[in-house]
Amino acid sequence: MHMTLEADYAVRIVEFLAVHPERIDAKTISEKTNVTLRFTLKILRTLVADGIVCSYKGAKGGYKLAKPPQEITLRRVIEAVEGPYMLSRCQGDSYSCHRTDCRLHSIYSEISSLVRDKLDSYTFDSICSCDEEEGKDI
Repeated sequence: MHMTLEADYAVRIVEFLAVHPERIDAKTISEKTNVTLRFTLKILRTLVADGIVCSYKGAKGGYKLAKPPQEITLRRVIEAVEGPYMLSRCQGDSYSCHRTDCRLHSIYSEISSLVRDKLDSYTFDSICSCDEEEGKDI
């Protein structure tokens, strides 16, 4: 199991914006995060729609975080592009396995809850602080 490439790129983009609080154009974000410009723009649209990033038009336009990094969790960014985290599709409303006696539903639900809680425990402030601490050792 692994998260999608789009979620990975969204995390990279938000991390970059957390470290650089000024407005930054999409081309620069693309180059610095090693995400194609086309994919960067797609992800930025999603992040703007979810209220994680603000976009500014015009010559001095660009993108920046809509909230302080300590208010943005890893879960929020991942779920912005992937939807709600769940271990198994049987946890979703749109899928039914028609098994009323399935013992796995509660297990999958418990594991999903643990993962969501852990993802919520990481803010981009704490993630970027780790980067700064690592940089001091170099």
